[in-house]
Amino acid sequence: MKPVRHVLTLGDLAVDELKTVLKLGEEIKAEFKEGVRTKRLEGQVLGMIFEKMSLRTRVSFEAGMSHLGGASMLLEEQHIGLGTRESVKDVSRVLSSMVDCVVFRAKLHKSVAEFAQYSTVPVINALTDKSHPCQALADMLTIKEEFGSLDDVSIAWVGDSNNVAASLIEAAAMLGVKIAVSSPVGYRFSDEEVKEMTQQRQPGFELVFHEDPREAVRGANVVYTDVWVSMGQEKEKDKRLEAFKPFQVNAELMALASPDAIFMHCLPARRGLEVTDDVIDSPQSRIVEEAANRMHAQKGLLVWLLEK
Repeated sequence: MKPVRHVLTLGDLAVDELKTVLKLGEEIKAEFKEGVRTKRLEGQVLGMIFEKMSLRTRVSFEAGMSHLGGASMLLEEQHIGLGTRESVKDVSRVLSSMVDCVVFRAKLHKSVAEFAQYSTVPVINALTDKSHPCQALADMLTIKEEFGSLDDVSIAWVGDSNNVAASLIEAAAMLGVKIAVSSPVGYRFSDEEVKEMTQQRQPGFELVFHEDPREAVRGANVVYTDVWVSMGQEKEKDKRLEAFKPFQVNAELMALASPDAIFMHCLPARRGLEVTDDVIDSPQSRIVEEAANRMHAQKGLLVWLLEK
């Protein structure tokens, strides 16, 4: 029996393993577009613990597991009482004795890490305050589809140095992609965080930081942003909105990117704040394709983890 593998950050995968997961996602998506839904995970069950609201994550995992012939069940925080009604250790040991894989969307990364410590089946991070590996998988799948390859592609991240940005940088490092980041003072990654994200850096990878978002976007093939106020940060709303005003992705900023540039956003978006309607609804926008690729990329991950 192969050892249990968890994916809490992309760093839990080797570079070749990451490429294999993306290739599987591409292959499964190609089959799906032809109307083929191979039951590669028939009889297997996915347990999903959600401490936060979700649209794309829940639907993509549930639909994906169904397409692969398996089943899934939603376990909401108020029904489990994780860490209150019952210890994380006990829930992990019991749940992993009944299902084949656990997806955990958590408020705190340490909760997922503790759960994985006691789980006897793979645990997938479906979002924590530290990272969002499944989103980065979908992002790289989307970019590769758009440009045919990840070679010579440059990404500009504008806005908060958050969990989505962290996983995007980690993916870029492992796949040898150039990325520029522009965030306000006080909302930037620390040197220690950057070091952790780039441990598996490959040839071609470049990471640069710009104070001016215009410099980050200039000539970029991909312009990516996210909300300025995430779930759990509501008390900081006024302060954040003021700090992030100069980092709005609008038509003027997009005009500085490469003529073939695409716009990406992990969603949900706060239209009129981090991005304007004329960008998110423009022909350059790939937000729908990016969201749809969550399902296909995650199918690749599930098959890689669970296929016998």
